[in-house]
Amino acid sequence: MKLSQQKMVVEGFAKGGMSASTVLIIGVIELLCVIIYLVPATSVLGAVLVTGYLGGAIMVHVRAGEAALIAPLILGMMAWGGLYMRDDRIRALLPVRKRHE
Repeated sequence: MKLSQQKMVVEGFAKGGMSASTVLIIGVIELLCVIIYLVPATSVLGAVLVTGYLGGAIMVHVRAGEAALIAPLILGMMAWGGLYMRDDRIRALLPVRKRHE
């Protein structure tokens, strides 16, 4: 939606204090982060970049006093959850332990 510069996206950016000229730039950055995330060899770097990107999105929503910060938070959790399921290195770094009865 950012790449096609939809009217509602441009208006949302303006509400967040950003000019319309930044919509395309941010859309390209977002797309590059996702592509890096999808390539298995660079997925961890992609997850870090996506997390940074989404952290910025959360900051913009907090600054604007909006409650829409839940969507970027959930997307970030989904990115790391997907990486956790497909990458042994992440599972080794963040082990989930079973309860002992």
